[in-house]
Amino acid sequence: MHFRKIPGRKAPIIAIVGSDGSGKTTVSHEILHFMSSYRPTTLCHLGKQTGNLRRAMRQHSLGKKVDSRIRKAGASARQNGISFPVALVMFIASMRRVIRFTKMFFFHCMGRAILTDRYPQIAEPGAMDGPLLTGRQLADVGAKMLMHLEFWLYRKMTALRPDVVLRLNVDLETAARRKPDHQASSLEKKIQVVPKLSFNGAPIIDIDSREPLEKVLEQSREVVGAIMDCY
Repeated sequence: MHFRKIPGRKAPIIAIVGSDGSGKTTVSHEILHFMSSYRPTTLCHLGKQTGNLRRAMRQHSLGKKVDSRIRKAGASARQNGISFPVALVMFIASMRRVIRFTKMFFFHCMGRAILTDRYPQIAEPGAMDGPLLTGRQLADVGAKMLMHLEFWLYRKMTALRPDVVLRLNVDLETAARRKPDHQASSLEKKIQVVPKLSFNGAPIIDIDSREPLEKVLEQSREVVGAIMDCY
């Protein structure tokens, strides 16, 4: 397995991607310890985490009512197009990722190695860390302006290419067993999108996360070690 240092880069950026239930969090924390044995490393979560908020809301009666209204608003937007107020809410949610990415970039400029849980991409808009507004039916000029601004920001983020992407692949049965609080339909959609993801030409290493954890970690360490040796 041969990798090269990206010219002008002082420290590596390694991304771990996959659907919910693929083991990203577990693998990320183990690989963080491994990378830290080479040089100072920062683990950055680059997701919006709005899904976690909605799952927490559903545990309470008031939260269920709010979640129901969100679903109705989403259905209306799909039928009539996304209006500026709805687009603004989606844009603000998307900016959580931009803020986290900016913090990651700051740590990288300090010379720290970076490990990310998730990574922004524009190959599949609207899903799996892609821009939320691109490809949607937009109802007015304000919503379209936000869409163009969001896509511009995502394009700027994806210009910072990872040295390598570890793509954890999983099937629906395994993911549902690991994430019983997640909706199966949502998991299935994410699992179907994962193989289509690309990251501005970054090398992608596919890992079968259905395998025992130690085997997954062994394969991950081999790839990460090769990258770290380049720096």
